[in-house]
Amino acid sequence: MYFATLLLALGLLWPVGPPPPEILRGWQPPAGPYGPGHRGVDLAAAPDAPVLAPAAGTVSFAGPVGGRGVLTLTLPGTGTPPLRTTFSPVTPLVKAGTRVTAGTPVARVTPSTHCPRTCLHWGLLRGDTYLNPLLLTRRAPSRLLPTGG
Repeated sequence: MYFATLLLALGLLWPVGPPPPEILRGWQPPAGPYGPGHRGVDLAAAPDAPVLAPAAGTVSFAGPVGGRGVLTLTLPGTGTPPLRTTFSPVTPLVKAGTRVTAGTPVARVTPSTHCPRTCLHWGLLRGDTYLNPLLLTRRAPSRLLPTGG
């Protein structure tokens, strides 16, 4: 319950858009730390599109990993260890140690082979545990439709 309350209080933004981007591939948690899975979500984004900080935080990493540009943003006040959100493939616009506010452009989307078309891979971690980054977004509530005519 604490986690859900915390996320609602943060009022986080989508990292690309508006409008909210199309989700090209969803989060598929691995069964174990080294198992197969998709440790984030892929969001449709045009090449060179700005990547915005979804919340205030401190850039804890900005540079290449495995030949792709990566940016990691640590979110203060989100518990111990704090939540970290990651973005790739990107060209960082800010350096590690930079404090940013929600909505600040922190990177630009770089084309890669991660998706069939250009996308932004968005991840979320607490320590070494991957979480679904869509937990950070505000989405319209689900509605049940009548089954009868």
